[in-house]
Amino acid sequence: MRLVIAKCSVDYEGRLRAHLPLATRLLMVKADGSVLVHSDGGSYKPLNWMSPPAVMRVLEPDEEQATEGDIEIWHVANQKSDDRLVVHIKEILHDTAHNLGTDPGLIKDGVESDLQRLLAEQIETLGAGYTLIRREYMTAIGPVDILARDAEGATVAIELKRRGDIDGVEQLTRYLELLNRDPLLKPVRGVFAAQKIKPQARTLAADRGIDCLVLDYDAMRGVDDVASRLF
Repeated sequence: MRLVIAKCSVDYEGRLRAHLPLATRLLMVKADGSVLVHSDGGSYKPLNWMSPPAVMRVLEPDEEQATEGDIEIWHVANQKSDDRLVVHIKEILHDTAHNLGTDPGLIKDGVESDLQRLLAEQIETLGAGYTLIRREYMTAIGPVDILARDAEGATVAIELKRRGDIDGVEQLTRYLELLNRDPLLKPVRGVFAAQKIKPQARTLAADRGIDCLVLDYDAMRGVDDVASRLF
């Protein structure tokens, strides 16, 4: 991973256009090809980013760009679309790289682990005719929580979270891109399942063709007392 703190402006060009004016920011370049632009705020969420597969080129500024103070320009292009991230760097304050090695992956807490087990046991929650292929279906980039088949025999990949946000949708998107390269599985569609799903995550999932499913943890455990409900 490369970490660069720089004075820069950033433009995103593609299906959407966005501009970040000149400021000091953290630029993260990951081994998987993704590039993330962070500020010193906003918690973990980047201001803008380019997801893999992507290719980054570092260009010398032309005469006009050099006059405007650019010392180098990053062009980050997505290999599956016309989207690109253009970073105009005015000054580099810090530049370091680290080899993080292979990450063992997220260790799920008790609720996520229970949700996975319960949904595997109650796979019909996804719909009539669903059958389980397996839990923790391993891929080159990590395990898919649940792999199943729908009533028509099509493959379905399910990602489970306690609270569903954009990062979970991005994670499932990466799994789907990989699974759909397997001729024995494709076409593979995705289901993003959680106890609560944020509106932004629903919007992104819909844009990616991913279905959303809200899970009632208590009902799945058989402790939901319907008679005591007010509504």
